[in-house]
Amino acid sequence: MLLENINSPSDLKNLPPEGLPDLAGELRETIVQTVARTGGHLAPSLGVVDLTIALHYIFDAPKDKIIWDVGHQAYAHKLLTGRRERFATLRQYGGISGFPKREESPYDHFDVGHASTSISAALGMVAAREIKKENFQVIAVIGDGSISAGLAFEGLNQAGHLKKQMIVVLNDNEMSISPNVGALSAYLTKLMTGNFYTRLRQETKHFLQGIPRVGDSMLHLAKKAEESVKMFVAPGIIFEELGFQYIGPIDGHNIDLLLETFRNIKDYTWPVLVHVVTKKGKGCAFAECSPSQYHGTPPFDPETGKTGGKKQKVMSYTEVFGQTMTKLAEEDERIVAISAAMSDGTGLDKFASLYPERFFDVGIAEPHGITFACGLATQGMRPVTAIYSTFMQRAYDQVMHDLCLQNLPVTIAMDRAGIVGEDGPTHHGVFDLAFMRHLPNMVVMAPKDENELQHMIKTSVERNGPSAIRYPRGTGLGVPMDQEITTLPVGKGEVLREGTDLAIIAIGSTVKAAQDAAERLAVDGISATVVNARFVKPLDEDLVLSLARKTGRIVTVEEHALQGGFGSAVLECLESARLSGIKTLRIGLPDKFIEHGPQAVLRQKYGIDADGVFNSVRDFMEKTSLKAVASVTNIKTS
Repeated sequence: MLLENINSPSDLKNLPPEGLPDLAGELRETIVQTVARTGGHLAPSLGVVDLTIALHYIFDAPKDKIIWDVGHQAYAHKLLTGRRERFATLRQYGGISGFPKREESPYDHFDVGHASTSISAALGMVAAREIKKENFQVIAVIGDGSISAGLAFEGLNQAGHLKKQMIVVLNDNEMSISPNVGALSAYLTKLMTGNFYTRLRQETKHFLQGIPRVGDSMLHLAKKAEESVKMFVAPGIIFEELGFQYIGPIDGHNIDLLLETFRNIKDYTWPVLVHVVTKKGKGCAFAECSPSQYHGTPPFDPETGKTGGKKQKVMSYTEVFGQTMTKLAEEDERIVAISAAMSDGTGLDKFASLYPERFFDVGIAEPHGITFACGLATQGMRPVTAIYSTFMQRAYDQVMHDLCLQNLPVTIAMDRAGIVGEDGPTHHGVFDLAFMRHLPNMVVMAPKDENELQHMIKTSVERNGPSAIRYPRGTGLGVPMDQEITTLPVGKGEVLREGTDLAIIAIGSTVKAAQDAAERLAVDGISATVVNARFVKPLDEDLVLSLARKTGRIVTVEEHALQGGFGSAVLECLESARLSGIKTLRIGLPDKFIEHGPQAVLRQKYGIDADGVFNSVRDFMEKTSLKAVASVTNIKTS
């Protein structure tokens, strides 16, 4: 076994080049066996094993800085950089992260999880290097999906302008190399990165620029001639125009070619983009055949790829959303669905197949997706943009400026709201209520179960203004589904249980925990009203104030950061009404980034499950005495 003797890239460099393919096989086997047990991003990491080996073999990490875009392809990187013995803890509570993290290793130079950040971050490191007059290389590895986002092009544009030493590796796992083009491209890559060609290219450039009056014109003609030849084999002219020397496409699984290419360009003093073509899931038959299915996967049988256990009968919130969208679209031709490269993940795959003319996948471009939806809305359509909660943060300006300011009828469906599990802090959707509820014209809601979700979707698409619906990752509660989908009264909560000692007002996924806690509290002699708030904005202020006056105690529960969240909205309501003597308790997530781990474990740790709500409320009642407040005076004067 080669891998068991590698604890750092320096150990890797001791291997002869002819031994690297065997190491690649061991890395792939380790990744498959581990992800089969832990779940994780299988296909992306398998696809870049050879590339990862070549980068660490040629460059001097951690002095040279390798920046992984998104980071879901960095498993081989982790195995080669001192985390082999802890790799079995991948994505486990208390274990190593599924993404690069600076606090985890000196080989991780930038925390990632969201797409398209690598080039901008790498360029910042390059600029710092120049200011401090240091000497190291910076390599950004970005996928073909991530590079389509505007942020990546903004980084490319400035990098080409600054013309500083920098390498961008474009990992293209969507196109294949035909035998003829691949062979010719490999030959030209060797030629164009070789010392003779590079020296000739630079010397010719300086010579032509030195010719008075006609030099620039001749240089332009020479560049055009070179590009004409390269156009036959390389789609890289756009990168050349942005100021990069383009190299490729080259076979990302040919380790010898990768080593030669990186060795040749290592000392270039200008921006270079290396176009590498890889196969997602490389080396694992079922992952190669279904790369999307194994992009992010739960645990599976490493021999067959089949996930364990029987398929659950209870639908997930994502499935309910997709089913509801399809049903409503059949009745209303104005409904349009938009996804940001997540049609399967957001449950819109069936909608896309049934209504292809009304489905749009905008790619990893959430800001564009929102403004695109706004354009549709100005023409009488009813767009629904499905984006994971954590990725909605990327489009905040568009939500404010293009959507809310114009008060357009666009629905934002925020899947994976709250704690999402093993993907950790970059993927937890725990800030959406705070950045949505303060925007004028926006209505923000969250369902207590999957049945209520379908009614909220209909409520939203029939509103003449912007709406956001947040719902959690995972299965619903298994409640009966109403056959008729109806609208809900906007801004009205739902009393689920009557009580006299306090009111527990919960939102979204925490409503069930509040109900279960109330039942246990009743056994202890504490009578609690339980409210399903439904709406964070507009808040049902009449209901909140009436319960405050009745019980004198208000407890809010949310799977969201406490700062600026649902509980804050309730406190603002009480303050505006100038009620005195009200005892309040907010239950939610603390002012910190929540680590990775199973949803149930994290909910228990932070006290937002039924046990946590029960214990917090019982302590709250003891501290405020068990005697109900006899009366509360409304001292509002205007």
